Formats: sequence, C-alpha cells, structure tokens
Amino acid sequence: MLNAKRNWIRGELVSLGRNDLKNRRQETCLGQGRYRHREMATYTLNRRAVAQCRKLIDARQYVLDSDWGEVAPTADDENAFLKTHSWDEYALWHLGLTDGATEETKARYAFVYGDFKRVHRTALIACVYRASEWRHKAIELAAHRLLQHLDKTSAAKT
Repeated sequence: MLNAKRNWIRGELVSLGRNDLKNRRQETCLGQGRYRHREMATYTLNRRAVAQCRKLIDARQYVLDSDWGEVAPTADDENAFLKTHSWDEYALWHLGLTDGATEETKARYAFVYGDFKRVHRTALIACVYRASEWRHKAIELAAHRLLQHLDKTSAAKT
C-alpha cells in the first residue's frame, strides 16, 4: 500500500491510494496491521430514474422535511411494492444501477430517492452524501442537480 492515505470512516479503514481509488477497494481492519480487502461496487447512473424524479418534483410530489432514516423504504416496503409493480417501476426509484448485478434483483438498484410515492428531500441529500463519500461522481452530480431543482421548485410554490 505505497503512498496510500488512510481515513477512518464508520469504523472501517478506507484506503485512498492511487490503485485503490482506481479499483474502489475498501479495507476493513482485522487488527495487528492486517486488513481484509473488499471490492467496492461501481454504479451506472440510471437516467430514467433521474427523469422520473424530475417529473415527480415538477408535479410537486415531494416531501421537504422528513427523517430519512425513519421513512426510507425497508425490505418489507420494497417487497410490498414489488408485489404490485414491475421491476422497471422499482428501478425508477433508484438513481444507481449496480454494475455486474443480476437484472431484476434488489442488488441491482441503489441510491433510492423516495418512499415509492414521493421524492424526499432528505433522500436526495443522503444520495449526494453517500455518492460523494464513495466517489460515484455521476450519481453525486445527478442527485445534487435534482436537489437544486427541488429547492428551486419548492421555493417558487410560495
């Protein structure tokens, strides 16, 4: 791990070396100077979800103030949604598509921005934060633009 900077994030040591950034590797400290490497997932921006989110914002289908940790969809919420909706509809609620994941599995979709009814401002903030934390630039920028659009749209409402 030559020339690597290290930072502690959520109890895990994340390597920020040149090669590790390229491969998006994460290290978990095992103690006594040993580390376990895990490949970080990579994501492709889901442009259809970005368009759907923008459409919902324009239709004023959003929540400006919520505790995202409390209202974020749970696994049961996701399962209930999938019982009555298609995988394509499920995908429209996620800004990221996990590279290499099997289609029509929950693992394929990441960066949820709402509760399957409305866009949540706090969900977009969480998407920006998480994407920037792990350097998923396309998703970070898309979520940021959506957040700015939401703020502009909600300010014009008054």
